[in-house]
Amino acid sequence: MLEDGKLFKGSSFGCPGEALGELVFNTSMTGYQEVLTDPSYCEQIVNMTYPLIGNYGVNSTDIESKKIQAKGFIVREYSKIYSSWRAEKSLQAYLEQYGIVGISEVDTRQITRHIRDKGAMKAIISTETEDIASLKQKLDSHPDMVGRDLVAFVTCKKPYTFNFAKKDYQFKAVVLDFGVKLNILRCFSKIGFKLNVVPAHTSAEKILAHNPDGIILSNGPGDPAAVHYAVENIKKLIGKKPLFGICLGHQLLALALGAKTYKLKFGHHGTNHPVRNLETGKVEITTQNHGFSLDIDSLANITQTDYNMTHMNLNDQTMEGVEYPQISAFTVQYHPEVGPGPHDGRYIFDRFVKIIENFK
Repeated sequence: MLEDGKLFKGSSFGCPGEALGELVFNTSMTGYQEVLTDPSYCEQIVNMTYPLIGNYGVNSTDIESKKIQAKGFIVREYSKIYSSWRAEKSLQAYLEQYGIVGISEVDTRQITRHIRDKGAMKAIISTETEDIASLKQKLDSHPDMVGRDLVAFVTCKKPYTFNFAKKDYQFKAVVLDFGVKLNILRCFSKIGFKLNVVPAHTSAEKILAHNPDGIILSNGPGDPAAVHYAVENIKKLIGKKPLFGICLGHQLLALALGAKTYKLKFGHHGTNHPVRNLETGKVEITTQNHGFSLDIDSLANITQTDYNMTHMNLNDQTMEGVEYPQISAFTVQYHPEVGPGPHDGRYIFDRFVKIIENFK
């Protein structure tokens, strides 16, 4: 049941129970395991537009965090039969393992069009009751996404070191974990970074005490404007070391510099979003997962540094990348590490290396 009263009846799969969260749709054809484990989906119910889900099972490798982060899962047809040489268990068993409620045999295309028309909204999946009044009451009492700090739910509890490539490294970087995807860490490790991952509340002083070559502001869930402590810490890091922000990190740096963010009508979630590189004119197909965006007009509020817009979304002309050359910082709204998705944006990691090398 959706917040506006729209009702869909289908078949339960995964774990029985109830799931409440913001309903969003994802346009990826594959990669449902990466989607489910992406911390940016914290407190959200994901509706997959591709009609057949579960046909290649799940494994212990294709994960973006240690558990399923989405609150609920909606598919048109769940494949009970799965086939892949890498598969270790079914999607059904995977959802049961983490207590995630799913629903199948509903019109996911209709749900998607409804969200596109009306905007993202709260929803509930329930195997416990069909009482409309009860479901509506639960939806009304559930908090909205705007103003909620969801980073606190997904950030690491204590610092740790990540060296996936298990080889000598050229650079050291501190990763502020706002809900970082594992593939971001893997990509940096593969190009020669030793990564010290620290909780989102870590002070600027403790971050700088690592004496890193650069600082990475990770992706994460929810409203960036609600993560006040991160914005204040980032203000103290500006100009001290090269900064690279992805998704939520892109928004948080802009807020720290004086810009503003706003909630998108239905967000960007999927692996087929066209983005124009404004420096080369090339169109890149990108993976995205965010419900808020940087207000382009508010960049005029930035006074302590120049900025260059580097990437633009071709679907809705929202900001997808910005460089701040005077403070050696660069951020992108989309996910260059993909997982899943095309590799068009992988060059972004090398760009950060060049910023580090040129830093004085």
